[in-house]
Amino acid sequence: MITKNQVKYIQSLGQKKSRDEENCFIAEGPKLVNELLTASNCKVVQLYALKEWIDDHANAKDHAEVIEISAGELEKISQLTTPNLVLAVIEKIQWKNDPGIKGAISLALDTIQDPGNLGTIIRLADWFGVKTVFCSNDCADVYNPKVVQASMGSISRVRVEYTDILSLLEENKEISIYAAVLNGRDITKMEKINEGIIVIGNESKGINEEILKLANAQITIPGKGKAESLNAGVATGIILSHLV
Repeated sequence: MITKNQVKYIQSLGQKKSRDEENCFIAEGPKLVNELLTASNCKVVQLYALKEWIDDHANAKDHAEVIEISAGELEKISQLTTPNLVLAVIEKIQWKNDPGIKGAISLALDTIQDPGNLGTIIRLADWFGVKTVFCSNDCADVYNPKVVQASMGSISRVRVEYTDILSLLEENKEISIYAAVLNGRDITKMEKINEGIIVIGNESKGINEEILKLANAQITIPGKGKAESLNAGVATGIILSHLV
């Protein structure tokens, strides 16, 4: 049985203000929860689950408090259209080391505001071995439930840092900066890179002009059709597949 206060608390974690105050976020669904449950840098505080999930995960109680709930109760606390067996309350991830820029490839996101795009980009970074994603302070919140869901567990492996992107680039001028634009250097004709910061801009406005001025190279994905632009997540995947 779940109390009214517990329901209210979990529902509140759908809002950034509450996540910041409580230093916690939520994750849902067996695959995602299982992955974060076993991640070394994730501390799961509570698990709210249906009996069938609990019966299949006897060791879950070794990692967190497990609370059995009904399907109706799960529906009350879930952020998903179709609730899926289990919801976890997790402490925000703590990263021990400073993000490495030298000798590595990083992503810098300028005002990526769609949670699905951000989650997808984090997952892509994980796929291509990019360890750090820098976000401008007006990007979507990495702990937004939609971002967490779209990342599919990659938030436990890819460090996401919120910062002033302009200052970050100015402080790292010795690192090559690649800015994704509509009319730039054809990425299909470029060599692979071992170091650099790849900047991805806002879904509709692109990259801020001041940031763009700091780029060593403006890069683009050549198109053959008439679409005006690509989804930010899709574009990031194509760029990484060619450059990394």
